[in-house]
Amino acid sequence: MSHPLQPLPLPASVNLETPAVLRQLARAHRQLAELKGAAGTIPNETILIDTLALQEAKDSSEIENIVTTDDELFQGEAATTSPFLNMATKEVHRYANALKQGFERLRAQRFLRLADVLAIQETLLESRIGLRTLPGTVLKNEDTGKIVYEPPQDPEEIKRLMGNFLEYFHREDEPNCHDPLVRMAVLHHQFESIHPFSDGNGRTGRILNLLHLVLHGLLDLPVLYLNWPRCSAS
Repeated sequence: MSHPLQPLPLPASVNLETPAVLRQLARAHRQLAELKGAAGTIPNETILIDTLALQEAKDSSEIENIVTTDDELFQGEAATTSPFLNMATKEVHRYANALKQGFERLRAQRFLRLADVLAIQETLLESRIGLRTLPGTVLKNEDTGKIVYEPPQDPEEIKRLMGNFLEYFHREDEPNCHDPLVRMAVLHHQFESIHPFSDGNGRTGRILNLLHLVLHGLLDLPVLYLNWPRCSAS
């Protein structure tokens, strides 16, 4: 079914910061602060980023049914010739490289352009397919084949929504502005609802989550290892 997407921010009438959410926000901010402080004590940030990026990539990719083992991952990282034992290992390494690429661009620029998001997705897939331009993309229930969601189809609408997404992505704290963790959740929902690519939307969206935390100062390095729950690919 089609659900017309509205630009961000959401209307003020939508109550996102309920008492239950605020309690969880306080806990999450404390834990992020501890992680940020601990990461800052490690002298070689490259080793930390590389190691955790691979673990994050492994679990994130499993959501897309791209499954590999820790041994295969680190054997591939250490090898100098024919590093990838299988295609799944190669795809997980692509995810880790895309995360590092996005972080390097964000740290150098302090912002992300649409070109940067496209570069992240290109690294993930090793293919420059860009934003969707052809109609017909739908999301189906894997068991029944029933269409459960139809993302925007018009290429110009997709571009407009991505421009609005990036504007909200960079929004700084201001009066009546939601907590950055709440904004991250809204952004993730919006990105997956736009479904801007023909492939790689879930993995690109999860990379953008980490980069949002870095941009808004909740982390200095993209080292939050999120143990993603098993669910259908988005």
